[in-house]
Amino acid sequence: MFSSKEEQKVAQELSNSSNIIGKGTCLEGDIEAYGNIRIEGKIIGNLKTKSKVALGKSCIVEGNILAQNAEIEGEVKGKVEITEVLILKPTSIVHGDIITNKLIVESGATFNGACKMGSASKEIKIGTTNGQKLGQEQPQAKTV
Repeated sequence: MFSSKEEQKVAQELSNSSNIIGKGTCLEGDIEAYGNIRIEGKIIGNLKTKSKVALGKSCIVEGNILAQNAEIEGEVKGKVEITEVLILKPTSIVHGDIITNKLIVESGATFNGACKMGSASKEIKIGTTNGQKLGQEQPQAKTV
């Protein structure tokens, strides 16, 4: 997987990092991270991490979530795709489809949408969109 011990060390450091969006903060745009993300504020955009997402009680996410693990206490409007374990706390509200390997729904949690469990976990790629790295030009269609 990794060609050298140095690359392994860098990957370990990236996945151990933590990111926090505090209560009262509103962020518009997509977020991609290797490490854990904790959100107490509002996000308008997609959220992707190779680690864990923790959404607090005051959190609102209007967009899709892709992560390894997630714990939701707030509100999500979009698709939630978790490769390992998704925990819906009693205050959580999810408006959208859920795709996860394992699901824990605590009493009081709400979700409206389809749920698919036990699916083969896919690799989470950071810094790419539709198989291309960010910043690369999309191929243009030629008109004749």
